[in-house]
Amino acid sequence: MTETLENITVKPLSPEDLDAVVAIDKAATGVSRRGYFEKRLMAVINFPRDYVFVGAYDGDRLDRLVGFAFAKLVSGEFGKPGACASLDAIGVEADRGMQGLGQKILDEVEAVLRRKGVSQLTSQINWEQWPVLSFFAHAGFRMAPGIVLTRPTSELPQHLEDLPEDAMDEVDFSSPDGDAENALSNDRVPVRSMTEDDLGRIISIDAKNTGYERSDYYALRQEENLTHSGIRVSLVAEQDGYPVGFIMARVDYGEFGRTSTEAVMDSIGVDPGYHGKGIGHALMAKLMSNLSALQVDSVRTEADWNDAALVSYFSAVGFSKAQRIALSKSF
Repeated sequence: MTETLENITVKPLSPEDLDAVVAIDKAATGVSRRGYFEKRLMAVINFPRDYVFVGAYDGDRLDRLVGFAFAKLVSGEFGKPGACASLDAIGVEADRGMQGLGQKILDEVEAVLRRKGVSQLTSQINWEQWPVLSFFAHAGFRMAPGIVLTRPTSELPQHLEDLPEDAMDEVDFSSPDGDAENALSNDRVPVRSMTEDDLGRIISIDAKNTGYERSDYYALRQEENLTHSGIRVSLVAEQDGYPVGFIMARVDYGEFGRTSTEAVMDSIGVDPGYHGKGIGHALMAKLMSNLSALQVDSVRTEADWNDAALVSYFSAVGFSKAQRIALSKSF
């Protein structure tokens, strides 16, 4: 079918579009993700500067949604500076051409991002989803240097002798292989749920490890993880009642057709003064325990392929390559 675009109007989505978004997505994926999209639509109302929600409407009936896209601003994932945006979802009616209508929607997303001073868009896609992958290729996306990693929410390994010796110095994660005889065991490291009041300390820990402050990034990530995700799973580790480490994670109910419940880990950090004390191990172990209790199947994260220490750390704590491809486009 050849797509006719003359009568298509592209404009921002509104909360009234929720039912149509869910219906379009369900027709493509076979499942309803109402909770996921409802929270994303509420996010754009509260934080319009940080999100781009675009809808395509029939020219004769502007109340009839025929396609949509959701993107959010991100910056400096795992210590890497520079603002960019992430395309979380895109969909069109089943009887319409993705290459035509999808491209029109994507063009509008990029136009909005340019006005926000952003010129890079990233995404992830399961490699088996070849129609969507073909769309991204034709739209100018290329494979990104990031590697997508995943692990089941099983118990964390207790002994990690294969972790590189220099990982502790180079990576913003407390390596459990550095646990000496006087190191703190998991049950002696108090780990609790993250709250809004922890933001200042999180920013400080990250700045000590990276050398620069990322206040905007962590404010946005905390808001997303504590408010816009399905369940609060972000954690803080304490010593003497003082936060010394954190994990930011969220439970999403699928992106681009994923139907299984999966957690996404955005960042993890440990105060340099507490490296080698088992803080990172305790945080990761508690995260896996909590997710398993919630019947979450797996946790996903992304790392730069060239960051050998970071990739080695994730490998040592049980992560492996996911069947997903990291994509990026500059415009």
